[in-house]
Amino acid sequence: MQRENKSAQCLHIYLYIKRGGQKGRPRRRQTKPSFQLCGSEVVGKCVIVVTSATMATPLLKQVRLGRSGLKISPIVVGCMSYGSKDWAPWVEDDRGKIFEILKYCYDHGLRTYDVADMYSNGLSERLLGEFLAHYKIPRERVVILTKVYFPVDEELEMKHGGLEAGSAEAAQQELDLANQQGLSRKHILAGVEASCGRLGTYIDVLQLHRLDRETPMEEIMRALNDVVESGKVRYIGASTMRATELADLQAIAERRGWHQFISSQSCYNLLYREDERELIPYLERHGLGMIPWSPNARGILCRPAADHAKSQRAKTDPTIKRRAMDHLEAQEVEIIDRVQEIADKRGTSMAVVSSAWVLAKGGYPIVGLSSIERVQEILGAAEFKLSEEEVAYLEEPYLPKKMIL
Repeated sequence: MQRENKSAQCLHIYLYIKRGGQKGRPRRRQTKPSFQLCGSEVVGKCVIVVTSATMATPLLKQVRLGRSGLKISPIVVGCMSYGSKDWAPWVEDDRGKIFEILKYCYDHGLRTYDVADMYSNGLSERLLGEFLAHYKIPRERVVILTKVYFPVDEELEMKHGGLEAGSAEAAQQELDLANQQGLSRKHILAGVEASCGRLGTYIDVLQLHRLDRETPMEEIMRALNDVVESGKVRYIGASTMRATELADLQAIAERRGWHQFISSQSCYNLLYREDERELIPYLERHGLGMIPWSPNARGILCRPAADHAKSQRAKTDPTIKRRAMDHLEAQEVEIIDRVQEIADKRGTSMAVVSSAWVLAKGGYPIVGLSSIERVQEILGAAEFKLSEEEVAYLEEPYLPKKMIL
């Protein structure tokens, strides 16, 4: 067997066959496949074309998260889209399919999973825990990131985006959930206990899903320190806050001798780059790992600009409209067009280009994966390198936006 065209998007495998079905030496390289049938014999050469989707995928090398000793996948498996369609219609609820995707990820080196207690009102965490138990995966071979802040109550009907403000049902739910949201000591301790129960194991990195600006920072950091000391959490991470707020929280922990954040999550993609002003320089200076969420802008960067409103998520996710992502500004269309241009020129997908940009900026993106093909695609992004000129070309049209907090 000979392999050629290794640098191409498809691989040609030349298989030479002689009597008895055994492999033989090629007499001479032929430009076209030829076959000669002689009774029970097959003499000739068969050309099998293997696309990039079916080629053997290299295992991903794990990377250090900031200056901590923890190693994670350079691309993080986002579990927000696994759970219940009652929570959000675009969520995958086929348990068998979810397990198949997660196992394929695991087998190819994607062994860091990002989830949150509020995803599908707790079901996403349960599914991740059941997946690990089903395949008897040793716990120390995976890294689990989860979050606390938003309300979770498995006895209530919770939906992504919440209930309509002002309704009687919303008022009743607000009363019932008064101490089941935010970052009070009560909620952090209860949230960690519940998450560990659903996952069936400890948490590697507990992240603040948002910053609770009503609860004293010292109360937040003391509670986070206590859950680490309890053994239920190994590390803590921040998410979606101002650089000054993160610095204040870290200063409290340092002064008290408590555990500090090792990472920060925030929205970061070609259409939203506000954290480049203060937060990202802070992370780089102090050695915190950067884990961007929505690296493909809720899928907008994965398809031509004209098609951005056609996906089920674009039609049903209330956060898209809330963040003014239901329509595109001229400069956003230009960025999307440039992503498509580079993808077409280099024979890859738009998702690979937009994810590769985040990787080039030093982030470890959280990516939602809805199929094996999507996993294969994103594995390619880990090897795909943008030139400095391509990075600058993609960034050029960007204009400032209101911060997401």
